[in-house]
Amino acid sequence: MILAVTVGILVAGGVYLLLQRSMVRAVFGLTLISHAANFALLASGVTAWRGEPLEGRTDPSIAADPLPQAFVLTAIVITLAITIFMLAMAVLGHDDDQHTPPNTGEAREQ
Repeated sequence: MILAVTVGILVAGGVYLLLQRSMVRAVFGLTLISHAANFALLASGVTAWRGEPLEGRTDPSIAADPLPQAFVLTAIVITLAITIFMLAMAVLGHDDDQHTPPNTGEAREQ
């Protein structure tokens, strides 16, 4: 129950931040949504009542599925890389809406 509430709060906060005008807030909103997806994916592994997935230590019928854990680890690395890239783009383009385009001469009045 606590994990479901945590996922809900992360999604709500991520959607709220994603709807803001600031690029940095939108990036943090996407990050929160990706963390919520990671929690939901990790909850699908159901490791709470199962043993470690190491060969020879537990019975394979009660071993936890390591695949969701591997997916979450990969998703965390990809999310970190995308977040850093998007923050770099936000820094580079922070004043794009402050400049007016130069007059190219196409729409000159005579």
